[in-house]
Amino acid sequence: MNEIKDIQELIKNKKYAKIKLMISEWNPVHIGEVLDALDKNNALIVFRMLPKDTAVEVFYYLPYERQMSIIEAITDAEIKSIIEELYFDDLVDILEEMPANLVKKILKHTKPEERSLINQFLNYPENSAGSIMTIEYADLRKEMNVEEALDHIKKTAYNKETIYTCYVIDGNRKLEGIISLRRLILSDRDVIIGDIMNTDVISAHTLDDQEEVAAKFKKYDLIALPVVDNEDRLTGIITIDDVVDVIEQENTEDFQKMAAMAPSEEKYLESSVFYLAKNRIMWLVVLMFSATFTGAIIRRFEDVLQSVVVLAVFIPMLMDTGGNAGSQSATLIIRGLALGEIEPKDTLRVLWKELKVSFLVGLVLSGVNLVRILVFDKVEFTVGIVVSITVFTTVILAKLVGVVLPIGARKLNLDPAIMASPLITTIVDTVALMVYFWLASALMGI
Repeated sequence: MNEIKDIQELIKNKKYAKIKLMISEWNPVHIGEVLDALDKNNALIVFRMLPKDTAVEVFYYLPYERQMSIIEAITDAEIKSIIEELYFDDLVDILEEMPANLVKKILKHTKPEERSLINQFLNYPENSAGSIMTIEYADLRKEMNVEEALDHIKKTAYNKETIYTCYVIDGNRKLEGIISLRRLILSDRDVIIGDIMNTDVISAHTLDDQEEVAAKFKKYDLIALPVVDNEDRLTGIITIDDVVDVIEQENTEDFQKMAAMAPSEEKYLESSVFYLAKNRIMWLVVLMFSATFTGAIIRRFEDVLQSVVVLAVFIPMLMDTGGNAGSQSATLIIRGLALGEIEPKDTLRVLWKELKVSFLVGLVLSGVNLVRILVFDKVEFTVGIVVSITVFTTVILAKLVGVVLPIGARKLNLDPAIMASPLITTIVDTVALMVYFWLASALMGI
């Protein structure tokens, strides 16, 4: 970016007033990108030029490595000003990434009651609703009238993350209903909140998985979701900006599992070679050893290959076709399960549909292969029939395996993404070879 070179040049010439004027017109996200690209010292210089409110926003958007370097370098007064302005859930997110020494440095600038709450949030299971919620919400009592409610919101809303939806609680903080700010504004001032609130409340439990929370946001078109504990007491809320981060994280994790890698939240360019290799090597070792089954089958039918050597030519094509067909089905099923479009109870319907699809696909592929083999490879008709029937059978089996494995994983409370193309390919390869050599033995009299 040209801005980075401009900033570096201005710092070199000590033209700080010009830098302040330049960055004052930038979006906090853009400022964060520029600071991340600068070296540690220059980034700190620019960060200290930012107005207090802007500095807080920019700090949140910085990668946690840069956040750590800034916390280590700035004064206690500067740390305190950042902590006071950060939303509670954003502060918790930052602390989760920080090493213990920096967490202590930050926590000493928080109030005792806030420190207790932070420790409570940090103790929620990772990726649970409790770990991503915020306590900054607008609460009301059902005995209030609209005028009292609006006055209460005006007095308390400054530090709330959202006030578009207000939560009605009783004296024990049990969630009784919700009411939108729009409804409040449009209602008469003497109307009682309990008479106009919505008691059909969609909520999450503090221990619910964040993926379930994201599914509720999608299903009910929410912008915020209340979180309750075992006694239905309102503990916090989750806002749509946090759910967007969850969706991105979950999708990334699924893609990594589907590629037979251990999930990682680290950015690719910021990860070490050793770390990347460690995340990949375990599944590769497992899949490599599982491929010994195909070698065993080839050795078992070595006499068939020696009798009709041309059969070996078609083995790669059969294995690739089976793996690709299985991966297509598995990808659709895994995504359907993730989006809630498919449930384990739909297994028979999905199997029947994929069976019909695989029959049509297998018929076309086996027909095309038969023509290709006879016209271009000029092999015996019997060999062509063996290859074509194997293609047809393999496609059907591969697509059924691509359905059964992900749904079976969901029934066992495992992530369906682990049953993706690498594992399916290994299974289908084994089955395809067995079918191939069995047909060759039976039809060619070997």
